Order: sequence, then C-alpha cells, then structure tokens
Amino acid sequence: MAEEEGASPRELILEACRRNNTTLLEETIADLSSAASKSGKKPAEIVADTLNKAYDGVGNGCLHIAATYGSYEVLDILLDQEGLEIDEIDRMEKDTPLHKAVRFVNSLDKSEWEPVGHPIVDILLDAGCDPRIRNKAKLKPLELVDPRNTELRSMLQKGEFSMDVGADVVADDDDGPTGSASDSD
Repeated sequence: MAEEEGASPRELILEACRRNNTTLLEETIADLSSAASKSGKKPAEIVADTLNKAYDGVGNGCLHIAATYGSYEVLDILLDQEGLEIDEIDRMEKDTPLHKAVRFVNSLDKSEWEPVGHPIVDILLDAGCDPRIRNKAKLKPLELVDPRNTELRSMLQKGEFSMDVGADVVADDDDGPTGSASDSD
C-alpha cells in the first residue's frame, strides 16, 4: 500500500495564514528552501514563486487570507520574503490584501479596532501595499472604512499621500550634492 504524501506546500501555507500559525509557515518555507538548495535552484526564488502561486479555491492569495483572518505574525513573516507580490488582486472582488485588511477591521468590535485591526493595515502599508488600487466595485480601501473609524481613515490617507508624492521625493534626490552633470560647463 502506498504512503499518502499529506498536504502540499500551498495547502500548508494557506492553512498557516488562516490560523496565524507561524511555526507551520516557517517550517514550510524552510522545507521549500532546503528542497530548492538540494536541486540546485535558488531558495528565495522557489519560496517567492510558491507563495505567489498559493491561492485558495476562490482566488485569494496567502496575503489575502492572512489579512482576512487578521494573522499579524504570519503577515510579518510573509512580508519579509524576497519577491513576494504584495498587491495581488483576488479573483472574486478584485480586492488587494489591503482591501481585505480593511474588511477585517470593519468586522471587529469597535474596541478591537486599534489594538487588533489597525496593526494589520499598518504592516501592509509599511510593506508598500498600494492604497490607491480600486477593486471590482471601483472602491479603494479607504472607501471601505467604517466612517466612525477616523484613525484608520487617516492611516490610509497618509498611505495614499506618501504613494502620490513618493516618486517626486525620489526624483528630487537624484541630483545629489553637486547637481546634474549637464551643469558642469
């Protein structure tokens, strides 16, 4: 009788995201890295590829699931993985993980917004998730926020602002202390 293989890496990753199970996620990532090294492949690329292709039956990626369930510690590990796509769009609502995070905060009792929900949105914004992306209903994450949650609205507005001016700030820094080379003559 053949031995059953058990859950695939994709299934393990998604389960870790649902349950905020950091041990399962770290073991799965370590197993993927080890298998990649043994086969002569680059571990970071294999891990990123597996994470980016880990979807559930309705098209939610690992970040979508972690945000939906408020799995902060798992998000922290995932967002540290090189090559992870952070603005993936789900198949049903065309939501990003940031949309899912706002929906998670809205599902909480008002007393849990700040201690439980806001850190989920904050970690995604800090990782560079784009709060300007619109979903299937043409709504940005900001437009999904419970109107009473002024702090979350402010966080997302600041995120949008920093994305809007981010390119301008980088362009200004390119001249360096001596100016551009065309001014040298």
